[in-house]
Amino acid sequence: MHYLFDALQIKPKNIFLIDGVGALVTALIIYFILNPYNEYIGVPSEVLIPLSMVAFVFCVYSISCFFLVKHYWQPFLKMIIAANAMYCLTTIGVLLYYQKTVTALGLFYFVGEIIVIGTLVFVEMKLLRK
Repeated sequence: MHYLFDALQIKPKNIFLIDGVGALVTALIIYFILNPYNEYIGVPSEVLIPLSMVAFVFCVYSISCFFLVKHYWQPFLKMIIAANAMYCLTTIGVLLYYQKTVTALGLFYFVGEIIVIGTLVFVEMKLLRK
């Protein structure tokens, strides 16, 4: 992780590319894998589809920032930090709301997602402070 942070200090805008690709992977996994097999996840499609759409919007935002923002990137990073943190909180809320129906597989996926996104938020905040 130290190497990643050092590389991002040289080209900080690359954090938007990392964030965007991660959000795209999340959107695709939720929509095309978890949603069709939601009975094995324990969270209904009515929740999974909006989660995947939000992740896709985050993808578009981050990729757009990577290509369009030239110099003053910090406010845009603050926005995605807040959005990622809210996504994690929303996911925790979903897990709590569906705690009686969420399966071990669903819990494994979403806790893993929270850990990955939480780590990304930590790196983004650290980058913002430098």
